[in-house]
Amino acid sequence: MKTKNKKGLARLLEIAGEKKYLLIFSCVFAVVSALSMLVPYLSVYKILQHLLQNATDISKTNYHLLTSWGWIALIGLGIGLITLYCSMIFSHVAAFNILYKLRIKVSEHIGKLSLGFLNSSSTGAIKKTMEQNIEKIETFIAHTIPDIIGVVATIIFMFAIFFSLNVWLALVVLLIITVAFSMQIFIFFGKKSKDIVRYYFDSQETMSASAVEYVRGIPVVKIFSQSVNSFRNFVKEINTYKDYALKVCDMYESPLVRFAVLLNSIVIFLLPIGILLWYHTPQTLAFATIWLFFIIMSPGLSTPLFKFMHLGSSTKEIDEGVKRIDDILNVKPYPQTSNPQVPENYTVEFHNVSFSYDDKSENKVYALKNVSFIAKEHQTTALVGASGSGKSTIASLIPRFWDVKEGFVTIGNVNVKDILQKDLMNLVSFVFQDTFLFLDTIANNISMGNDDADMQDIIQASKLAQCHEFIMNLKDGYNTRIGEEGINLSGGERQRICLARAIYKNAPILVLDEATAFSDTENEKKIQTAINNLMQNKTVIIIAHRLTTIKNADKIVVMDKGRISQQGNHNELIYKEGVYKNMWQAFTSALTWKLEQQ
Repeated sequence: MKTKNKKGLARLLEIAGEKKYLLIFSCVFAVVSALSMLVPYLSVYKILQHLLQNATDISKTNYHLLTSWGWIALIGLGIGLITLYCSMIFSHVAAFNILYKLRIKVSEHIGKLSLGFLNSSSTGAIKKTMEQNIEKIETFIAHTIPDIIGVVATIIFMFAIFFSLNVWLALVVLLIITVAFSMQIFIFFGKKSKDIVRYYFDSQETMSASAVEYVRGIPVVKIFSQSVNSFRNFVKEINTYKDYALKVCDMYESPLVRFAVLLNSIVIFLLPIGILLWYHTPQTLAFATIWLFFIIMSPGLSTPLFKFMHLGSSTKEIDEGVKRIDDILNVKPYPQTSNPQVPENYTVEFHNVSFSYDDKSENKVYALKNVSFIAKEHQTTALVGASGSGKSTIASLIPRFWDVKEGFVTIGNVNVKDILQKDLMNLVSFVFQDTFLFLDTIANNISMGNDDADMQDIIQASKLAQCHEFIMNLKDGYNTRIGEEGINLSGGERQRICLARAIYKNAPILVLDEATAFSDTENEKKIQTAINNLMQNKTVIIIAHRLTTIKNADKIVVMDKGRISQQGNHNELIYKEGVYKNMWQAFTSALTWKLEQQ
């Protein structure tokens, strides 16, 4: 369901949910703290007033009164610190609870989205949203909200005191502050500022994505003796961000300097105005006390006002961060059927399927066009063709990584849209060339963290995957944690653990992106044995790279530019003119090719 149309702080408070009362308590304590922190200044004023009134005759000084105001100042400071501590405690508890629930909420929502969303989204952008954007919300809730309340309360109470003492001097202070802030409003709160913040987040996400790509590509960079400059996109994004940062600094420099100069020069304006008023004030001694109070206190406004200005920029960042979190929460999971059905068998069939990754574009490009074929139960169906011909797209549509809008896909005569997503995922296992293992024990990697996993089943799956022997040679066997104490497995070992995972899952449909493509001879033999064990009594759809591995497939579907060019078995296709015969001839020629001897 799409989130409500609230934005910024209002949306953040909506996210806070039941923890709002903690924020309210925090704000109340922040106000009390701000009031209490002004008590020492009031005490200073009262002491100065008493001393000036008795300046001509010091013997009339009431030392008991001065001592009392000193104790009042100390008590006010103590109450201010205690209530500030309470405010911070409440705000931090609220922040940590909100962050925990928000991360869980976003994580659970991403878990409900199609894998197509993850494939089409930048890993760096999602990572930044999950970490940095949410982390900034913690800082905002724990520190900024109490600070905003404290600063506003301080300014209001200060001006209440100022206006109660002398309206004209208070108006001078207010006018200077108004002029100072007017220089910032258009810079910090205008449309241009919003565009800058949006670009700031965009550039950080782009840099994060480029950094992830660069780190993953470091082995290639080192092998070919290249430098960071070989990753031109990464370097380009860094330089673009640098130019942007310098441009923003130049834009903000002059207004910020003027703002700082005005706030720190309030006394300069109070002096001539005070002298002018002095001449027109009958009670010059009383006015001198008030004037002195303004001279001492007005510079103290600069600190909360500077903080208030920075809080404004923090609020803009939170607005943009909350927006990007909502951008993820607003992505709708694929609709689940209200009348779930159970497949009659495990035959997979494509019915006139046409598919485009950019479905909203007017000039969309089809990855698949009018694709129809049957992958029968307990048989092996191979998908072959050039890169970009649509093989991987077909594989991703079976478990509904993407939704088909033209045509439909069935399993056991049931449209995949009429099968609950959880049940659909239980029907299909994937084994890819690119392996992924969690930084966890080998046993948990095979069972995928299943709390009810049976160790004997894990061992049996490992034996069938040809990895039991090397696992037992590790220090802690199946309890060995991958990545710790230098435990790093070879590519072939990692691939066999992934095969053990698929065998353990024992799903009736297997989608196999040929796992032996980049294996050495010894590993290839073991992996092929494991694959043969995995394929027993299953509906197998294999994306083929080496044609020798699919010679015995029950059916071969030849893809060409998103369409099916040919169908049949190996013996039928090699004698027909077409794509497969040309591929086979090219493949066999490559096997028999050798360097010509000089």
